[in-house]
Amino acid sequence: MNDRTLIDRPELERQLATRVGWQLEPAGGAIHRTLTFPDFETAFAFMTRVALAAEREGHHPEWTNTYNRVHIRLWTHDRGGVTALDLRLADAVDRAAGLLS
Repeated sequence: MNDRTLIDRPELERQLATRVGWQLEPAGGAIHRTLTFPDFETAFAFMTRVALAAEREGHHPEWTNTYNRVHIRLWTHDRGGVTALDLRLADAVDRAAGLLS
């Protein structure tokens, strides 16, 4: 499987079982999570770390920020679903949040 191959639902559910906080959308076309930080400054610093990782990957999140909360939705737009690119970016998100080493 290459980075842009769609991941089928059973495999995606297996992969998400090892990633705390990530959820598969009901239709199965994207994964998402919400992170809460102590304040806006910490949330924005987190978003900056994710932005740099996303730029290195050439794969960017769909996200919103409201004060100390950041909601992130990942899917590979031109493939119409979740690929290895999304899972790799999910791991980068978790590292940026200090959830993975």
